[in-house]
Amino acid sequence: MKMTLLAVGSKMPRWVDDAFNEYARRLPREAALHLQEIKPEKRGGGVTAEKGMAAECARIEAAIPPRSKLIVLDERGQDWTSVRLASEMKTWLESGDDICLVIGGADGLSPAIKQRADVLLRLSALTLPHGMVRVLLAEQLYRAVSILNNHPYHRE
Repeated sequence: MKMTLLAVGSKMPRWVDDAFNEYARRLPREAALHLQEIKPEKRGGGVTAEKGMAAECARIEAAIPPRSKLIVLDERGQDWTSVRLASEMKTWLESGDDICLVIGGADGLSPAIKQRADVLLRLSALTLPHGMVRVLLAEQLYRAVSILNNHPYHRE
């Protein structure tokens, strides 16, 4: 299974890159996580939030790997526990499904991407900075693998 994280935004602080890379490095080859940054649309000069999200949507859609299960992070998405994420990951691993996770830009995501999603997932009821979401998501994916492997990283 390949996991692709499409994240709108670039030039994250070094601590974000370091933390994301640390968790991605810990994942086994059969659940490798690859980050692909999507260029955000510049705002202003007549570019509304809707136009910006539409432009970002086109970039995201072009970057989604073929035949991937699409998991879109959204504040109105499903609340999964770490154990539920591990259960879903087990299903993906067993079926050989590749997954593509999407983090939107500052204004969110186009409704078109949300409608296309196989899963809308919410990481928190809190508003989080995009860099923090990258790190949190990578950590939770690592935690899910740890749960599946009965590794003591996760404790109930």
